[in-house]
Amino acid sequence: MPHRSMTFAKFIIEDQRRRGGPDAELTALLNDVQTACKLIGITVSRGPLHKHRTAPGINVHDEEQKPLDLTANEIMLDTCSWGGKVCGMASEEMAEPCTVPPPHRKGRHLLVFDPLDGSSNIDVNVTVGTIFSILRAPEGDADPTEADFLRPGTEQVAAGFALYGPTTMIVVTLGAGVHGFTLDREIGNFNLTHPDMRVPEETGEFAINMSNERYWEPPVQRYVEECIRGQTGPRGKDFNMRWIASLVAEVYRILIRGGLFMYPWDTRDASKPGRLRLLYEANPMAMILEQAGGAASTGRERILDMVPTALHQRVPLILGSKSEVERIVRYHEAHDRGEDAVFDSPLFNKRSLFRMPAGAAGGV
Repeated sequence: MPHRSMTFAKFIIEDQRRRGGPDAELTALLNDVQTACKLIGITVSRGPLHKHRTAPGINVHDEEQKPLDLTANEIMLDTCSWGGKVCGMASEEMAEPCTVPPPHRKGRHLLVFDPLDGSSNIDVNVTVGTIFSILRAPEGDADPTEADFLRPGTEQVAAGFALYGPTTMIVVTLGAGVHGFTLDREIGNFNLTHPDMRVPEETGEFAINMSNERYWEPPVQRYVEECIRGQTGPRGKDFNMRWIASLVAEVYRILIRGGLFMYPWDTRDASKPGRLRLLYEANPMAMILEQAGGAASTGRERILDMVPTALHQRVPLILGSKSEVERIVRYHEAHDRGEDAVFDSPLFNKRSLFRMPAGAAGGV
């Protein structure tokens, strides 16, 4: 069968058959997720034409919560709770996990999601998306607790994200490769258009918010400086910098063109271990990147090995082409060993490469 006529639903069924037998609940849950993504995509596409029922507010992270954040959250909860395939759900927009209300029956899975990643870009019409992760639910009929969601990324059954841009897409992994599906708006199906996606090994791009440079740790400064110096520097080639400020768009670009995305730990608030959420953003994206031949790290630890300590735990995130992630991990290791190197940089001036700014805290 030509892959362009392979729908998302058919692909999930075929994947289950290839891997030893159907998992009807997982298949049905993934179909519920794709339905929710279609509805969110339609809502996003209407932009200011859509009349929201909720007013802006502040979410659990003390961040501005746009009406579309809440609308997307409601769509995901409503669409995925009625089918009896989930035992509980956790969302970036909710302080506590949500249990499946009666009369709906409980399923064998937990769903974790960021309903609208990149929503700060809505006003300027930049690509946004939905990120999701699926875990096995604990045995028994009890409602899941927060502790049931605090599992390392290696225990994810599936992970994916939707893109709402010029085209609406879903990119998904079930633990055996990464595959991309594009929505055929005339028919209403997600069709397989990007089978077996692989992160290109060679890259000439990196993405980071340069306005935070003064807060970065020296290993990150070293990596960026080497890229900026281009052909005249130690890398011996030119790099382009990209920064969309939408994680779904950044990861999709890396899947297509390779590169590195960095939202590292910095010294703006030393009490915060990072900026992105482990459960809702880092874990699902790390699973996708690793399944596509890439890598994801905090700079000091593989993302998928981390054991979460809180529902909304934040972490540094460095992901992309494997060789680039490994390079910046080596720079962190050298820094932690106290190895100094002095360099003269037009960007950072003359300084010890591994000397932290005065008053900055070390470590993540």
